[in-house]
Amino acid sequence: MQNKAEKFQEALTASETIINNGQSRDEKLLAICQVLADKIDYYDWVGFYLVDPEKERELVLGPYVGEETDHTRIPFGKGICGQAAEREETFVIQDVSEQDNYLSCSIHVKSEIVLPIFKDGKVIGELDIDSHTKNPYTAEDSEYLETLCEKLSVLF
Repeated sequence: MQNKAEKFQEALTASETIINNGQSRDEKLLAICQVLADKIDYYDWVGFYLVDPEKERELVLGPYVGEETDHTRIPFGKGICGQAAEREETFVIQDVSEQDNYLSCSIHVKSEIVLPIFKDGKVIGELDIDSHTKNPYTAEDSEYLETLCEKLSVLF
């Protein structure tokens, strides 16, 4: 049985292969969502929100895997995703029920991690992961996913 670090390394290697293949950006992002959801058992919803080029302070739902969400557009500052974009930092929420500014995507979501993706020092999107488990995220999740987000910037 693989430990967490091995699963993360395997997912990162698979993601790097996807980034370098000939598919469209959205196909690559969707494939990376699937890799993450398949490799890490507590990643129950994995998706990307991209900064709307016409409304720079608004996120638009991009490729994702998991339950459908009503949150297809999120202003900067609203919810965990909007806060991560506005503050330009990773948000790790171990228990969403303790958050005042949380946009519920599903009654099953117990925790969330959101990581901005930067290009030329500016937030251009973010990786959003929901879990049906409370307190699942560790420093390993943040480190691995931040590395992945750095690699993803070449797609924008």
